[in-house]
Amino acid sequence: MLTIERTSELAAPAPEVWRHATSLAGINHELAPYLRMTAPPELREVALDAMEVALGEPLFASRALLFGVVPVERMQVTLVELEPGRRFVEQSALLALPYWRHERTVDAVGTGSRLRDALAFRAPVAIAGPVLHRLLIALFTHRHRRLRALFGAA
Repeated sequence: MLTIERTSELAAPAPEVWRHATSLAGINHELAPYLRMTAPPELREVALDAMEVALGEPLFASRALLFGVVPVERMQVTLVELEPGRRFVEQSALLALPYWRHERTVDAVGTGSRLRDALAFRAPVAIAGPVLHRLLIALFTHRHRRLRALFGAA
């Protein structure tokens, strides 16, 4: 099992960061320009708290598009834990990774917030693990850089 953790102290209040960090538009902002996730049209502008969520059941199918156009992954986005306004755990079925678990937490810190991502995954073959680990470290480092640029670092 490989893991990655990234934390950012942000100048924006936790509710604002949560809305952004749990909407497809916000997630795609973080991933840009390298990746873009798709979703059904009715969910593209909706934050997680406004969705009807059945824990453990797929929320929607999504494709990850490299540079916004080339399909590189398909997943069934599934939440297994949810604390509205604060935390979710996504454990989605991906084509390329037999195990994927992403926990995102947003906590208030003074007038700002702290956003933490913890990722655990298993590579399909051991030899791919180090390469995937480096790619995902780079991707989550990029996401947090984009979050700090948008909200300001606290």
